[in-house]
Amino acid sequence: MTPESQPLVSVLTPVYNGEECLIRCIESVLTQTYQNWDYCIVNNCSTDRTLEIAKSYAQKDTRIRIHNNPKFVGCDENGNIAFQQISPGSKYCKVVFADDWLFPECLMRMVALAEANPTVAIVSAYRLTNTQIMVQALPYERSVIPGREICRTTLLGMPSVFGSPTSMLIHADEVRKRPTFYNVTNPHADMEVCLDILRERDFGFVHQMLTFSHHHADSETGFATRVGTSYLGSIQHLTKYARFYLNAKEYNALMKRRWDRYYKFLASSLFRKKEKWFWEWHRKEMARLGYTLSRARIAKEVLSQLIEQLLNPLNATRGLWRSLVAPRCLWRQ
Repeated sequence: MTPESQPLVSVLTPVYNGEECLIRCIESVLTQTYQNWDYCIVNNCSTDRTLEIAKSYAQKDTRIRIHNNPKFVGCDENGNIAFQQISPGSKYCKVVFADDWLFPECLMRMVALAEANPTVAIVSAYRLTNTQIMVQALPYERSVIPGREICRTTLLGMPSVFGSPTSMLIHADEVRKRPTFYNVTNPHADMEVCLDILRERDFGFVHQMLTFSHHHADSETGFATRVGTSYLGSIQHLTKYARFYLNAKEYNALMKRRWDRYYKFLASSLFRKKEKWFWEWHRKEMARLGYTLSRARIAKEVLSQLIEQLLNPLNATRGLWRSLVAPRCLWRQ
C-alpha cells in the first residue's frame, strides 16, 4: 500500500507505571513501515516517569497524544477508556501494551490482509512471548477463517489463535458499536470480545512474527497463571457463547470436562497450600457466575489424586505428605 492509500489506524497504549519499557514500546510504533497512524497513550495515574516520557514524545510527533485518567482504574477498565480514544476517522485500531512492542511490519501486514478481505474484523499473527513462539495451530494456506469456525474449534479445545490485545488488529467499527468494549467482570475479557465479534465477522491471520509480549510475575498474565483464572473464564465463555457455536451434546460434554478440570486444579492447589486470598477469589468468582464452591467435590478430587500418588510411588514425595493438611481458610464456614 502506498501512504496515500493507507487507511488510518488508531494505536493505543494503556499504561500504568511503565517507565522501564514505555520508550521501547513507543519506538516500535514510530518505526512502523506503515505511516498513516495516530497514537494515544492512556496514562492510568502513573506515579513514575511514565507521563514525562509520553509527553516528551508527544512534543516531537503530532501523531502522538496523551489521555490522563482523572482516577486510577483496573486494567480492563483502562482498556475500555483507551478504546474510547480512537480517532473518528480511523478504520482500524491496534493496542500495544507498554511492556510489549510491534515488529516494524506489523501494521502494514495486518492492515493489508484486512483491506484485501472486507469480511475480516480481527487480524492476528504469530507472536513472540518472552522466548516462546506462540500459535502453531493454523495451516499456512489459511489466512482467512470464518468467525464461527475459528470460535467453534477454539471452544472445542484448539489452542487460542487470538492472542493478547497486543497481537490483534481490530476493525474500528466493531469498537464503536460497543459502548463498553471489555466485560470487566471477566478476567479473560479479550477472549470474550473475540467470541462476540466473530459471530458475524471473519478472522484473519498473518503467518509472520509481528508482535512481542512480555509476560512476568507482576503482569495481568502472571496473576492469571497463579490464580488459574482461565478455568472459570472458559466456563463463562461456554455459558455465554456456546449456543452460537456448539450443539447441546457438545456443550454438555465440554461443560463437564471444564468443571472436572477446574476441580482437579483446585485440589492440586491444596497440596501447594494456596493463601487465603486465593480461595476467597474463587469463592467470589463462582458466586458471581451463580455457583457455589463444592468442598465435597474438592475432597473427592484430593482423594483421587492421593490414590494416584500411592499407585505411582515414584511420583510421591515427602513434600506432598507435608501438604496434606488443607488451609483452614478453605474449610471454615
